[in-house]
Amino acid sequence: MASERPTGESTELGLFLRARRTQTSPGQVGLPAGTGLRRTPGLRREELATLAGMSIDYYIRLERGKETRPSPAVLDALARALQLDDQEHQHLRELAARAARYAPDPPPPPSRTVRPHLKLLLETLRPAPAYIVSRSMDFLAFNPGGLALYAGLDDWPARQRNLARYLFLHPAARTLFPEWDTQVRGCVARLRAQAGTAPDAPDLTTLVGELLLKSPDFARLWERYEVTGRKPTRKTFLHPQVGTVSLHPQSLDLEGTPGQRLAVYVAEPGTPDHDALLLLDNTAPHPAPAL
Repeated sequence: MASERPTGESTELGLFLRARRTQTSPGQVGLPAGTGLRRTPGLRREELATLAGMSIDYYIRLERGKETRPSPAVLDALARALQLDDQEHQHLRELAARAARYAPDPPPPPSRTVRPHLKLLLETLRPAPAYIVSRSMDFLAFNPGGLALYAGLDDWPARQRNLARYLFLHPAARTLFPEWDTQVRGCVARLRAQAGTAPDAPDLTTLVGELLLKSPDFARLWERYEVTGRKPTRKTFLHPQVGTVSLHPQSLDLEGTPGQRLAVYVAEPGTPDHDALLLLDNTAPHPAPAL
């Protein structure tokens, strides 16, 4: 029903609570499932309110966006009741902090300009594929292997190159990743976490709107409102140029450049995987910088 959807400045807080509630089964939190068909998937509102030690009226106000200043103790109680992990708990705090602020004007999107010394860093990392992405996963800069690793991504114009768009809309993505389902869940979780604390940011809303329209898989995962994804220690690519290659991914936020993240894939020297990286680096065209 329309009344189920929270409104106002705490929209994201209410959406997150409702998503976590409806995806938490009674059995997960030690409640009996009861008999008969449950009309509500997951926990009922009154069940969650009881588990968190608050009135049902207060919880309904939170979920519908009528209450915008829950105390830290209330947030901690909800996190315990919903069995949130540390990252989800922190996301809940950030959503509550945003809900409590008045008329927050959306900040401008982070800069897309990559500083020259970071482009030099990408070159020094060769033959390891490396690239820099924005918070909305736009490809901003890369070394030859960094672009070539995502087979077919170079077919798109520079402005269209985006990891989320590639995963859901490029025909080569499902073939490239044998664990595509895991890959896309982590991708959507990262976008969900970003968009939850900046729901009006144009760079995020434009991308999310496009993917909601064009990809039913994205829309299904977006509705789940997961903000944590499994971070694999190895990632396998079934690459059309160099064959099957298994790499260790590493990413980190860049100091002094908010919203930009460096990603690198490495393999142990002397292994077939490292040989594949050498071949990829040597055969990939040296790309023109992204605009």
